[in-house]
Amino acid sequence: YFQSMGGSYKVILYELENFQGKRCELSAECPSLTDSLLEKVGSIQVESGPWLAFESRAFRGEQFVLEKGDYPRWDAWSNSRDSDSLLSLRPLNIDSPHHKLHLFENPAFSGRKMEIVDDDVPSLWAHGFQDRVASVRAINGTWVGYEFPGYRGRQYVFERGEYRHWNEWDASQPQLQSVRRIRD
Repeated sequence: YFQSMGGSYKVILYELENFQGKRCELSAECPSLTDSLLEKVGSIQVESGPWLAFESRAFRGEQFVLEKGDYPRWDAWSNSRDSDSLLSLRPLNIDSPHHKLHLFENPAFSGRKMEIVDDDVPSLWAHGFQDRVASVRAINGTWVGYEFPGYRGRQYVFERGEYRHWNEWDASQPQLQSVRRIRD
């Protein structure tokens, strides 16, 4: 059971769009929603979060960050259009109100480096950094990086820790073009 800064985690999942049909309430991680709970997820209400949802069972596949609020349809939580499946989710630990992230051009924290402190960056290019990010250090806070500028494309979550190579955040190539902080 996780505690966030604001207390406990709670999410309500609905089988149909617009919060209709069979529902299921969670306050802890669920490695496989379809085992007994729901056949599919059509809409989501996050009462307290944040949560990290996944396209496949056992916290695998494409990632979707779910912050507090309503998600009436699939395209409210995904902007990649690859798949409309959501099969597992877990609370996302927010360990610090402070945020610091280091992005590196090459694997193993080498090459050009960019430091981001307590800021959201809709375009790395606009900050004078390229879109090639091959390793990441999340020094404080929890971050989400996106494949494209403006927080679009596939999402990759960086919890506090070191990511020596882009395959450690399940990317198929070293491309990030925007990053933002995840807050409670």
